[in-house]
Amino acid sequence: MIYIYTTEAHIPLLRDIITSEFRLDELVEICDLLKKKPDFNAFHLIVKPQKGIFQTIDWQNALPPYILPEEIPFSQENLLGLVYAKLGNWERVQTLLADNNALLHELSFIGRLKNGEVMDTSELHSDFQPFEEYRFCHNAAILHHYASSETRFDAAKTAYFYQEAIKTALDDEHAAFSSKHYASFLADTGNFAAADEVLKQCLPSVLSDEGLLEIKAVQTQVWINQLTVPYDPVLLEKLKQALWEVLEQYRKQGREVEEALVLMDTAQIANYTESFAEALGYINRAISIFQQAELSELYAQAHHRRAMLLYTWAKSGNPQFFKGALDSFKESVKVFSRENAPDVFADIQQYLGIIYAEMPDEELKRSMWAAVSNSSFLASLAYYQKEKYPYEYAMVCNHYGNALTKYPAAIHSDNIEKALFYYNEALSVRQAALYPFERAVTLLNYVEACWHVNLAGNGSNRALFEDMNAKTREALALTNDPNIHEEAHQHLLKLEALRQALDDEDSTATPATFS
Repeated sequence: MIYIYTTEAHIPLLRDIITSEFRLDELVEICDLLKKKPDFNAFHLIVKPQKGIFQTIDWQNALPPYILPEEIPFSQENLLGLVYAKLGNWERVQTLLADNNALLHELSFIGRLKNGEVMDTSELHSDFQPFEEYRFCHNAAILHHYASSETRFDAAKTAYFYQEAIKTALDDEHAAFSSKHYASFLADTGNFAAADEVLKQCLPSVLSDEGLLEIKAVQTQVWINQLTVPYDPVLLEKLKQALWEVLEQYRKQGREVEEALVLMDTAQIANYTESFAEALGYINRAISIFQQAELSELYAQAHHRRAMLLYTWAKSGNPQFFKGALDSFKESVKVFSRENAPDVFADIQQYLGIIYAEMPDEELKRSMWAAVSNSSFLASLAYYQKEKYPYEYAMVCNHYGNALTKYPAAIHSDNIEKALFYYNEALSVRQAALYPFERAVTLLNYVEACWHVNLAGNGSNRALFEDMNAKTREALALTNDPNIHEEAHQHLLKLEALRQALDDEDSTATPATFS
């Protein structure tokens, strides 16, 4: 819906212009500027026939953040051209603005940004009047940020134009608007600390509640990406508060899609704090919104997030939630298929492999689930090949080894032997200098699997005992993690008992004789 704001005296004129177009009045509402305040939204226009047509700052992200001229001369063709451009009817726009190439050219940037087309800043023009200079710098930054090809993307130029836009802005609100997008750019390129600093600097100067809301929304994304294990409880609490404030405002404004996106983040933070039931409520609400809006990719992303939540909950001692995780992964893979998103597909297959191996069920079905688990891991490894994705390959191998130790005994193969093979594959990537913690985890997984080998009654297993002992002590030396140390010490106690048993075997063995 397009909203046009004007004074009461001009409402009849504007209504006549809108009704001159077939059924356009069904998509356009004309409001009294003195009775209703326009939102900071690209679909809201202010019309003063003696002065021109004005656009509010688009804090609500209704259209790409390209800034139009400060004053657009009022005429029936210009007004209708703007309205149809915002509705996406570009054929009608071209007809209406056939004699106004300048405005047609300006509006074309919005359409092309929406379509993801590549553009160059040489297409921008400015007479370098104060607002035009700001507008040129902001729009140049936007084109560099969102409309460059991979081969022509220039991070330094993008940052330069954003910085110049902030410097040349005529008021704090426009400076904050450019700062918001600059921070988003910095976050997109992984410079989260710099993005956080840009947002902190502009926050005190934001004049509107809408602007403050959007700055906070970007800030939450920056903070989420700065979270590392172990999670900082102070930052988590700050994030929860900020996300809740943003969520409440989006809900009041009826911005359901944005609300659902924040719900996904809120669920993630609740998951980090092990507030699983709370997180599930948030993510279920997000799934419902995306489903009603028929946003299939976001719906699949939300199901992926739900699956990970339930998986974490199940691994925390509640295996009954494996089934729900399985159902959400299956929904997600309908969109993130092997053909459409091979990396996401491979990641999902890895988790399916873990779930099918660990999901409680009657004994008769466990062999069937083991076969499905095995196939899922192989599908994941088909994408995460060692040469291309070594880190991911090692992660899948480690999980595959764990799963193999949980499968029912196989008739034609030795699951433990296969598990040791995949642990060794993981260890070949998880070098001590690069991944000390991950290596320690896999070393102890390897040792745990070895306990399923018949170590007693066969002196040849002395070599395996020595291998287990060395791997346990290496794990101890790699990290100060208390859980790793506790597990390693338990293994060392058992290994000492095993050593004594093997020594007893050696001392009682009958020497060989020759004739």
